[in-house]
Amino acid sequence: MFLSVFICLSIAIVSCEKDFTDIGSNVISNTKFDTNIDSVYVTAVNSPLERLQSDNISRQLAQYLLGVYANADYEKLEASIVSQVSIPSGLQVIDDANIYDADTTIVTTIDAVYLKLPYQVSLETNATQFEIDSVIGDVTKPFNLNIYRSDTYINALNPSDPTKVNSFFSDDVFEKNGGVLNSQADFPFIPSENDTMLVISRKLFDDTIYQNDTIKYFGSVTSTIPLPFARIPLNQDTFKELFLDKYDDVEFASQAAFNDYFRGVILEATGTEGSLVSFNFNNTTASLNPSIEVYYTNTVLKSGTTVLDTISKNDSFPLAGFRVNTFKMDERVYPTNNEIKIQGTAGSEGNITLLTPDKIEELKMKDWLINDATLTFYINQSANVDNVPERLYLYKTDEAFPNPIFSQIKDATSEASFGGISGFVQTNSEVKDSYTFKVTDYISDILNGSTAYVPTLKLKAYNPTDLPSSVSDTLFDNYSWNPKAVTIFNNLSTNGNKRPILKISYSEKK
Repeated sequence: MFLSVFICLSIAIVSCEKDFTDIGSNVISNTKFDTNIDSVYVTAVNSPLERLQSDNISRQLAQYLLGVYANADYEKLEASIVSQVSIPSGLQVIDDANIYDADTTIVTTIDAVYLKLPYQVSLETNATQFEIDSVIGDVTKPFNLNIYRSDTYINALNPSDPTKVNSFFSDDVFEKNGGVLNSQADFPFIPSENDTMLVISRKLFDDTIYQNDTIKYFGSVTSTIPLPFARIPLNQDTFKELFLDKYDDVEFASQAAFNDYFRGVILEATGTEGSLVSFNFNNTTASLNPSIEVYYTNTVLKSGTTVLDTISKNDSFPLAGFRVNTFKMDERVYPTNNEIKIQGTAGSEGNITLLTPDKIEELKMKDWLINDATLTFYINQSANVDNVPERLYLYKTDEAFPNPIFSQIKDATSEASFGGISGFVQTNSEVKDSYTFKVTDYISDILNGSTAYVPTLKLKAYNPTDLPSSVSDTLFDNYSWNPKAVTIFNNLSTNGNKRPILKISYSEKK
């Protein structure tokens, strides 16, 4: 990192060549420069969000939230998922290869239909069971989960302007087609690491059980520890009618035809308590992706009564294609006081003003060489700190209404190989105390006149997609499936040395 700072410093010095000479030796020997630190308290105010783009049409979102998170210090969140459903090729209830005599009949019996949601987990050394590591809230209390057939077609292109890519937002409403698809309305969902297996009772034409199949999922072919997964029983008669009875019809002739017929599923979470779970829809192991699983048996009968054969089958329908995460948030008005609420998803952000125009002109007159610039926010420990984000993120906005432009702070790209703008939570005596950002290049450009653009900065809960994909990726796309929240102090004088502070390390000629 020292090398990076030295290179940046050297570049800045070259730009001021008319004022300083013999820079290399003078800076290193420190005989002609003084190094000091100047501190400026910055302005920070609440900036509530109404919605976020939350689809995977233009950018792949691997994580999707499902559940309820209720915390007295923040907005309650009900997170639901809307997803298209993929069909496998060659679907047949009765395989062509199974040809029997004319006096035989085949009776199809549904054994089980369920929605499969594998959890994201971790395995500690020498552990014999996985632990769910992607859940927050009260895991002892259930939230209500209902599954519906969507009647809203998710199109990749904007219907109003087909030359543009479509987009969906966290507050979009998706129409429902019919009643609930789950066999039990308001299914009480509680994540459990003990749900590692499911027994499917295979049934004959007369509902007699002829065998039991044990269903387990593993992370690899060599693993012997089964992964936990949620399973929500679905209505068997409904899926026989909607799926199996249609296999030979035009609705299942292609994926496009199916998407028009069955436009997707809505996984709707409601309630006043419970937990919030993040699910991965892009696992490299296909069996670990969410799906609708249909198990059925074909009983081959002779003369209508004698069982000649039983053929057990399973068709898997992944929740693949286009998806949208919807967030129902409390319309909560926070009091105007000494703090700011930063909450992920469609919660709230912070508006940050680093330097006033007068302060910028004052610092420009000093003709400093900026060595380092950091911005620090302090956590209010009196608010809930159990699930604070491990990282916050800064980005820029011109706040143009109604279509603001969002962009990356320069350090996010110029210092990407050295951690970018940072923003990780800092601890003090094992207490999560603050967040610090590196904004050296951003401040340097403002004070040396390289840019006259001094926008409002936005402070948000970090999401992995916040990072620029390359040094030329200067635009910022504000996605978020990070539900965590933190309360930080603002710039009121009553907060003392816990106010947001910009520290500038500089060199100036003696």
